[in-house]
Amino acid sequence: MAFNKSLVLAALVCALHGAVHAQVSKVTLAGQVTARSGKEILPFVNVILKTENDSAFVTGTITGADGRFIFPDVTPGQYRFECVFLGFKNLRMPVTVGTLSAFLDLGVLEMQEDARVLQEVVVTEARADGVDARLDRKVFDISRNVSQSGGSVLQALKNLPGVTAGEDGRVMLRGSDKVAVLVDGRQTALTGFGSQTSLDNIPASAIERIEIINNPSARYDANGNAGIINIIYKKDKQEGFNGKFGMAAGLGALWVRKQNLPDIRPQYRNTLKLNPSLALNYKKRKVNLFFQGDYLHTPTLNKNEFTNRYYDTGDTVRQQVKRNRSTNVVTAKTGVDWNWDDRNALSVSALFSSEKILDRGDEPFYNATLTRRSRLWQFLEDELKTTVTAAASYQHKYAQPGHLLNVGLNHTFHRENEQYFFTNIMPDFTGKDAFKLLSDENVFDLTADYLRPLRYGRFEGGFKLRRRFIPTHMQFFPGLNSPIDSLAGGWADYKETIPALYGNYVFENRKFELEAGLRVEYIDLRYTVNPTHPTYHSDGYSYAKPFPNVRLAYKFDDRNKLSIFYNRRVDRPNEVDIRIFPKYDDAEIIKIGNPALKPQFTSSWEAGYKTSWAGGSLYAALYHKQINGTITRIGTVVPGSTLIYNIFQNAGRSDNTGGELVWQQDLAPWFALNLNANLYRNSIEAFTVENLYPVRSVYSAGKQSLISGSAKANAVLKGKKSELQVAVIYQAPDVVPQGRTGYRFTVDAGAKRLLRKGELFVNATDLFGTLVVRKTVYGDGFRYTSRDYYETQLVRAGYSFKF
Repeated sequence: MAFNKSLVLAALVCALHGAVHAQVSKVTLAGQVTARSGKEILPFVNVILKTENDSAFVTGTITGADGRFIFPDVTPGQYRFECVFLGFKNLRMPVTVGTLSAFLDLGVLEMQEDARVLQEVVVTEARADGVDARLDRKVFDISRNVSQSGGSVLQALKNLPGVTAGEDGRVMLRGSDKVAVLVDGRQTALTGFGSQTSLDNIPASAIERIEIINNPSARYDANGNAGIINIIYKKDKQEGFNGKFGMAAGLGALWVRKQNLPDIRPQYRNTLKLNPSLALNYKKRKVNLFFQGDYLHTPTLNKNEFTNRYYDTGDTVRQQVKRNRSTNVVTAKTGVDWNWDDRNALSVSALFSSEKILDRGDEPFYNATLTRRSRLWQFLEDELKTTVTAAASYQHKYAQPGHLLNVGLNHTFHRENEQYFFTNIMPDFTGKDAFKLLSDENVFDLTADYLRPLRYGRFEGGFKLRRRFIPTHMQFFPGLNSPIDSLAGGWADYKETIPALYGNYVFENRKFELEAGLRVEYIDLRYTVNPTHPTYHSDGYSYAKPFPNVRLAYKFDDRNKLSIFYNRRVDRPNEVDIRIFPKYDDAEIIKIGNPALKPQFTSSWEAGYKTSWAGGSLYAALYHKQINGTITRIGTVVPGSTLIYNIFQNAGRSDNTGGELVWQQDLAPWFALNLNANLYRNSIEAFTVENLYPVRSVYSAGKQSLISGSAKANAVLKGKKSELQVAVIYQAPDVVPQGRTGYRFTVDAGAKRLLRKGELFVNATDLFGTLVVRKTVYGDGFRYTSRDYYETQLVRAGYSFKF
């Protein structure tokens, strides 16, 4: 589409930037002093900061030749600011140093007849885990998650408050898997654009911290109704050359949790995991070079699901899906930061990931008594995923500290190269089938952000333009009496254009905080498909929508705060959700996308309260989400067949209402406890949908609701050089549009020991083998129950040292 060039240019110049701010621990005040008469700059003015209660001296300095001053490392609180200069009346004013903005601007201070202070706050991140000062996010240092050291990001996430495990390696926030996952604040193909993928193949050793943002501001893309998970990669900036090397190894599938159905290949046992990692950094004056490399070797029993299908005709099918997976992932991130002067900086980085997956699967299908096998479906999946991301960002610092302009350009290339080989063993014949899928994704992002500190807060905003192209090709190679629908192959092209503008205002004084923003996004999506496809045709959609956010907070005192949130967000179908090619990793429960799938829109309300005391804090929240156009898979059967087709549909309205508690307490110098509880009610209104593939069928469901939730406890025993962590996780049954999921329970534990120049750790997951994924699905003419005994028990040990 054509864009107004002047509008884009104006947006680039006037865009406002808001960096990711965690809870403030230190602040830098900056400003400028001038004379009232003549408005000349006043150098060598004494500027002093005192506490408000007892006027105790905090810090002081004199203005420079340009009348400016800077106070570094000021703790948030209430202060009295003074300017003293011979020949001018003393100037005094109260100053509130808050916890929200990286910089504050008091304007120009006028002494006698000409002064007004330009004041600024520089924020440094508090590294303590927990709910940050704005109550909109939780920040976690991955190195403290001892029970999951040496594992993947997905495994580390499952132990964090508010996060639970969903299906197919997805995480859920407050009962929803519609989570946007960012890497260093940006969307990439490594984790999915507007979705989540490959979290189990990102080594946790490469990650510094994880932020869970339940109430994102307008600065973020509008997708992800459950919130945002922001994964921050490690990057050291110490002067000189330094680095860190680590090695972790593990052993999984220690014993058989459930025996196979008869006459199939064995399950993986005693799977060896390896995760070497290397981080290097060199900084000299204005240049900082960095590198982070990881290798992840993880053979695993990826799936071991036993399903019983019951049909109204009286037929019963008992099946097992056993998938032995071998995964090898190489990840490398490198770049350079160049600050060529005090005002201008350029950063260039590249991220490379190669993920090789080999799946060897067996799917036997039996009658109710296991006396007659109707089919044995064996498959080999050979998949290679390659991701390359290149990013460049420029930052200009204005004379006023904290006054910034950022411009960024990002390009991501992601190739999905899959080859499936099937052996279809029937009672009277054996067929050989195969297919090949090639998908290339190219994404270009241009961003411009601008941040201007104000006397009591900041104003930020920006512009973003995204162009995304995904051509996909599918070839089917049917064998004898093939069950594969070879006519459903061919090609499809996904094209997406999204320009967006946002503005966000933050205000803070002694008692109140206000954050209000608006993001306006326009999307034009076109999905063009092979005209010979037997069912689907080209489709797409476009819209221009506003996405507001508001946060209003009242501070009772320094340790008690109440915040109220509102925001509106969207979940756009990803390319794989609308992909027209059937997937046969299960021979009789077949998944396929839907080109007619439309976005779901969510309005969210939340009230959060945080109180803190010496050694502890309590956070409580009440929330409600209303979702229109709920996206979910709906299973239907074709008359005369037992095959189930799971197809994405918009199921109508759903609601999620609940409450959350996070309690942290140092019960003793050697013992800390963190408890998290989340209780919610999921409700899905009655709906009717129409599945078109392979033939038209209509499915209707009545209203469903269920009270569900989760609870987690993390206990940490701390010594001078040692630490022991035990994590207990419970997830209650939940409702899905066609059924329910069962409860889940697990216990993890880990320990670490600090050495002279390194660290040694050992941990174990699912100590008692209690974690099982349970599900029940109801459809017209059938129902099925499933239990997945995939690999959950794992013992790991590792060592790392710094140099």
